[in-house]
Amino acid sequence: MKISRFKKSHKTLVYFATNFEYREPYQVLIDATFCQAALQHQIGIEEQIRKYFQCPAKLLTTQCVILEAESLGAPLTGATSIVKKFHVHKCGHEGKPVPAAECIKSMTKDNRYIVASQDRLLQESLRKVPGRCLLYLHKATPVLEAPSKASRKWVQKRAKNLMLGKQVEKIDFMKEQQGLKPSEVTKKVNPKKSKGPKNPNPLSCKKSKKDRTLQTKPQTHKVDQTGITKAKRKRKKLPAHVKAALSKD
Repeated sequence: MKISRFKKSHKTLVYFATNFEYREPYQVLIDATFCQAALQHQIGIEEQIRKYFQCPAKLLTTQCVILEAESLGAPLTGATSIVKKFHVHKCGHEGKPVPAAECIKSMTKDNRYIVASQDRLLQESLRKVPGRCLLYLHKATPVLEAPSKASRKWVQKRAKNLMLGKQVEKIDFMKEQQGLKPSEVTKKVNPKKSKGPKNPNPLSCKKSKKDRTLQTKPQTHKVDQTGITKAKRKRKKLPAHVKAALSKD
């Protein structure tokens, strides 16, 4: 195999592994149309796929694919014998078989299969769903189809959402550092109080005149034995020179 072909297939496998969780050994789901094309070009499917991928691959089919190939009779006798050689995977339609295309669609909903088919209608249907990986034969050469338009759009949208989420987290973190936005912890510790009338600050209020009148000086009256209050006389102190002149007289 040419190096350019290997690089293309490897790049496609890495893309699906990175964005849609495809893992080794890659599971290749094969239908009878792929086997018929391989028979016409006289190639061995297992040998060609392993050589093309250059990594472990597991070849699978379903009971619905085998039953549909058998029902078509003589034209697909060789393809039926080839598809029966692969491991038959449980598809959930045991006892109630469905067309091979419908069976493959249901199998790819929750699992990561590389679908190997020459059915054009099936291919078009799978291209519309993100994450579907297709393999087909171009003459005698296996070709792993590049990611579809739906797959690329899905990956771009997810990358954009992740980038926006990281930017929002970064902006919120910067706001919290600068004190522009309270953190969740401060919100819980200091919940917002309901707005309403507040009591005035007692230190800034002036005392009323009534309160001043109540604060009177203590009484200086004395009470005698009869119960009559007498006013206390105030004694005036005489200067020393006056006292000396009086004593001489």
